[in-house]
Amino acid sequence: MSNHSPLTPAVLHILLALATEDRHGYGIMKQVKADSQEKVKMGPGTLYGSIGRMIKAGLIEESDRKVDPEMDDERRVYYAITALGRDALAGELQRYREVVAVANGRKLSPSV
Repeated sequence: MSNHSPLTPAVLHILLALATEDRHGYGIMKQVKADSQEKVKMGPGTLYGSIGRMIKAGLIEESDRKVDPEMDDERRVYYAITALGRDALAGELQRYREVVAVANGRKLSPSV
């Protein structure tokens, strides 16, 4: 998986949000906010700009349009992570693990 460049924080958070289920834009924003314990608040400009680039890169794709029972809106477009997106996410998570291992080895951060 070393052929992927490091992901931007926005792309990483979007891939994490889509890793377990397809989501529409607002659902992605809500999941990112929850995953980051409200430290990352992704606005529509960042979200949809990133989504466009991610689709072009083959990391995600439009899913079948579904009705979100909470929103009851058939027009919402859902997005799904692709195999390439899963591969990129796995590589990024491995990079993070390696960095944390170095920091722990140097006793730069408390072990959990």
